[in-house]
Amino acid sequence: MKICPFALLLLLFAWPYAGRGQLSTEDHLAEPGFWPTQDHPSRDEFTGAQTCARCHVSMSATQRETPMARTLEQPAGAAILHDHPAMRFKPNAFTYEIDTAADRSIYSVAQGDQRLSYPLAYAFGTGQVAQSYLFKKDDGNFYEARASYFVSLSGLDFTPSRALLAPSGIDEAMYRLVPAGEVQRCFACHATASSIGGRFDEQHLIPGVSCEACHGPGANHVKLMRDPAAGKPGAIDAGIFNSAHLAPADAVEFCGACHGSWWDVKLSGVKGVSTARSAPYRLVTSKCWGQGDARLTCTACHDPHKQLETDPASYDHVCLTCHVNTAGAATTASHPGRACPAAVSKCAGCHMPKAYVPEMHANFTDHRIRIARAGEPFPD
Repeated sequence: MKICPFALLLLLFAWPYAGRGQLSTEDHLAEPGFWPTQDHPSRDEFTGAQTCARCHVSMSATQRETPMARTLEQPAGAAILHDHPAMRFKPNAFTYEIDTAADRSIYSVAQGDQRLSYPLAYAFGTGQVAQSYLFKKDDGNFYEARASYFVSLSGLDFTPSRALLAPSGIDEAMYRLVPAGEVQRCFACHATASSIGGRFDEQHLIPGVSCEACHGPGANHVKLMRDPAAGKPGAIDAGIFNSAHLAPADAVEFCGACHGSWWDVKLSGVKGVSTARSAPYRLVTSKCWGQGDARLTCTACHDPHKQLETDPASYDHVCLTCHVNTAGAATTASHPGRACPAAVSKCAGCHMPKAYVPEMHANFTDHRIRIARAGEPFPD
């Protein structure tokens, strides 16, 4: 996404949080070094999660079971499709269907005597909120199905932002052509090693977010660990990227490469409650973010190698790295946050309230940490 210098200057003056978000993902990708979603010169640079697991046994075992590891699946392995083998959705004159049997899922749209059907190629999404689908036609291009599965509905509805109540015909009702550049961006966040030498490499991509999606290609790391003399003795992370070394603002933007950094969301034009889907963006609009604090990065609360915790109480220990927790206790340099006058536990339940995002038919935790008051409008 390009933006002219004058427009960028206007953005900086218009948005009070501009100084808190350093760069867009595109800017980071233009810098030297690894960044998520980037292209790689050779598939040979990748070693695969199984190789990583030989040394990182427990971490690899738990990561394989996370939703991120299953954020891209082929129909044969997509549990949602097999658990719902006959889904129907009729929002207008067209009937949308996804029928699954054995290793195939057929997506169909019908109107009267007209009917189009294609086998689904990929299922995108962790299945915690929704799952969307791509398929191919004989022309070799990818097409996005206009119907997606939503957990709260236990069935189909329009794919977010793709609703057409009066399509011009069955083709438009059924799908949207996905441009090549968008295909690369989608798979870059939902797969590992999907873009090689400037091209989308469907034949060799690794479905889901595995080790090398966040740590970069690991073949050189494996080589150095097997022959320490070839690298830096004692350098545990030699030849591999470790985001734990990033400054707080960069650390949040690192996750924001796929989950929505401040600049990425602003430049996309998404506004209002829909921004609750982009946790990194919302986090840096928190008053306590300041210019960045290591206690407030994404990984301070969430370990990407483990299942997501959903109980607000599980995050209390993180809140208490900044806040004192005794009424009347004095704040300190290391704990500048005052004690909450209302409760001593489940901080996130009140200070990171849920926001209902209509196009997703689901509530999302709003990562803008604040004193939330009943009835107040969603704060942009």
